[in-house]
Amino acid sequence: MVTTVERPVLVVVPALNEADCIRAVVGEIRTTLPAADVLVVDDGSTDATAARARAAGAVVASLPYNLGVGGAIRLGYRYAAARDYHAVVQIDADGQHDPRYAHALLDRLDAGADLVIGARFAGEGDYAVAGPRRWAMVVLSTVLSRLSGTRLTDVTSGMRAASRPLVEVFAVQYPVEYLGDTVETLAMAARRGFRVRQVPVAMRTRAGGRPSQRPLRACLYLVRVLLAVLLALIRR
Repeated sequence: MVTTVERPVLVVVPALNEADCIRAVVGEIRTTLPAADVLVVDDGSTDATAARARAAGAVVASLPYNLGVGGAIRLGYRYAAARDYHAVVQIDADGQHDPRYAHALLDRLDAGADLVIGARFAGEGDYAVAGPRRWAMVVLSTVLSRLSGTRLTDVTSGMRAASRPLVEVFAVQYPVEYLGDTVETLAMAARRGFRVRQVPVAMRTRAGGRPSQRPLRACLYLVRVLLAVLLALIRR
């Protein structure tokens, strides 16, 4: 069996105004995954994100204006599909994702999975959320676990790995709405028969910048996406 170590892997890093930490993030990825290529998708940043990413050794695709994380990642999948990458790993630009866990994600792809989620609530580390956002995430995980046929504890994690067949799908159809890049892509993969799995990961504190969504707005979006997924389950 030819593994992801022997085939080309692309690490996609969507970035919006992450000049404070992008150099360190890219450097850590290149050290941890020396055989992988790194693509930073500069999502309309107004700071030095693109220049510092290039200086760190990444390939940079700069969008002329902000498309949101879904639009940035979709560009990454199109890049990967056009250049015949065997797998794509998604890592955030804020330093919260530890690239060392990428090996575990890729190992699960080699074991037969198509979409592997780096789960923050699976026994690794002490990352936690509370209140209505946590309640919505629990219900979302329950619904999507049923849809995918496996236990999932963190369906909104942005740290993921996708197999080549799924890369081809995401290059053409990838939701650009907030949480579409996580919840809706997972539902899409499950409904098309792709194998979804998770591995436990520990999250770190944000190294710089600021979140793209405020907590209240994020909670409202979670509720909206929850209703959409519930409707999809009813229609199945």
